[in-house]
Amino acid sequence: MAQVTARTRLEPAAAPLWPGAERRGDQVAIRCVFMRGGTSRGAFLRAGDLPSDPDLRERLILAIYGSPDIRQIDGLGGADPLTSKVGIVGPSSRPDADVDFIFGQVRIDEPHVDFSGNCGNLSAAIGPFALDEGLVPIGHEPSVTVRIHLVNTGGLLRAEVPVIDGVAASAGPTEVPGVPGSGAPITLDFGEGADTLGRGILPTGHPSEVLQTVAVGRIEASLVDASNPAVFVRPEPFGLLGTELPAAFTPAILDALEEVRAAAAVRLGLAADPAEAAERTPAVPKIYLVSAPVDYTSTTGRTVRAAEIDVVGRGLSMREPHQAYAGTVALATAVAAAIPGTVVHAVARPSAGRRFRIGHPAGIMGASVEVELGTGQPRLRRAAIERTARRIMAGTVYVPLARLAS
Repeated sequence: MAQVTARTRLEPAAAPLWPGAERRGDQVAIRCVFMRGGTSRGAFLRAGDLPSDPDLRERLILAIYGSPDIRQIDGLGGADPLTSKVGIVGPSSRPDADVDFIFGQVRIDEPHVDFSGNCGNLSAAIGPFALDEGLVPIGHEPSVTVRIHLVNTGGLLRAEVPVIDGVAASAGPTEVPGVPGSGAPITLDFGEGADTLGRGILPTGHPSEVLQTVAVGRIEASLVDASNPAVFVRPEPFGLLGTELPAAFTPAILDALEEVRAAAAVRLGLAADPAEAAERTPAVPKIYLVSAPVDYTSTTGRTVRAAEIDVVGRGLSMREPHQAYAGTVALATAVAAAIPGTVVHAVARPSAGRRFRIGHPAGIMGASVEVELGTGQPRLRRAAIERTARRIMAGTVYVPLARLAS
């Protein structure tokens, strides 16, 4: 049987492969905007420019990033989980939102894009992208509220975006540790509907429970779902103090943390067993270590004082040490700190209604939450973080046709 080539599989050659795509010789071209959101970075694509077939869409995104390849040398990826993320934005499919947003975590060395979770950092760029692309009218300065439907989890996010001269502002006084300089403040409020699994803030009904693992045996953990499902544990079972920087996380420690994360995924019903958790849901739940406030030195060389923070946090992103702190997990951390009985509550300094401050590898991150406690499930009234974002590049991205062949 003759081999089927990319050209014959993707005929007709003279016509677009799908609306929004254009064939250029042996490549396909689509519109692309490259943006930073918080401490993450990625390509932002219009939903209407992508193929409707989910398998073809995934192959397209993998080709844009140059995955699978540990260097992602033939694409836009930066060979790091924080720079291997994609945002797909389009008109809203529900009346209470302005745009739909699909977040994808693009695996670096595997041919897969995980669409199961959210990203609080990259979410900061959705509002500016929607405004600059004309998907949402600018209206009156100095700011515009963009209502965002988080398609992955069904939630609704409100982003208050500063604007200037008819576009989203980028300059401002807000500093985000892990990002050089400062930028315009973008407030992200995930609101009351922040639980993504539809089972409340405490999806198992318990503030803490014991997970069984081979690496560390029985370990106390708190499973919290606020903006993203997360599992919180203490650092001591892993031989850590909690103030370690990313370089201190050895392969053995990372494997042990992944085993706990997989056990939490099984407990949440996201996977049947740990092997399936690693394959099907590598980004959800997130796993984070929390410990009491102490002085430590950040990756920038700055001394973070115990008096400046309410908890010390360290986490993973796709089995790699997070260089800063996930925005969605910052909210989950602050929520957990407000609930008696959680691992976070046990080690955190009470915030007494003010902004909850987390000491992470690159510095300090804050989150504002309002949690209503009662006899049943705690209820989340407010969940907000402040981030910055910036449009870096707008143009056309090219993908080899051969990468799109099934």
